[in-house]
Amino acid sequence: MKLNELKNNPGATKDRIRVGRGIGSGKGKTAGRGVKGQKSRSGGAKYGFEGGQMPIYRRLPKRGFKNPFALHFAVVNLDTIQKAIDAGKLTADAIDVEALLKSGVISKKMDGVRLLARGAITSSVNISVNSASKAAVAAVEKAGGKVNVIA
Repeated sequence: MKLNELKNNPGATKDRIRVGRGIGSGKGKTAGRGVKGQKSRSGGAKYGFEGGQMPIYRRLPKRGFKNPFALHFAVVNLDTIQKAIDAGKLTADAIDVEALLKSGVISKKMDGVRLLARGAITSSVNISVNSASKAAVAAVEKAGGKVNVIA
């Protein structure tokens, strides 16, 4: 058997029905759409239209607030930094945003980098980030390092 000899079992596939191709096809003239009305015509219906009833997206109240000035930080945890140092991707003496990007610890810079305190750090590191939690700063300083928060 060759690839060009492969075919489906009999009855496994059906040809699609070609509508609007004459009365003899059984789906001629109106092509199965009935007579008159919006659904018989091309273009169908408007998305979200409920026949003149007030649509659900207008019946339900607006909720919440999205601050247009909010900053979105790339998050880095202490255990992630420790793993990168152990793997040789980062050097403990000078860790900054560019070094984190280059080593693959963060994938993109966003509005800056925020250091969080998940996990433990054993290396004495010097980190420069845009924001850091109090617990993260305390953990780094306890390990003999320093956190420099840049504006």
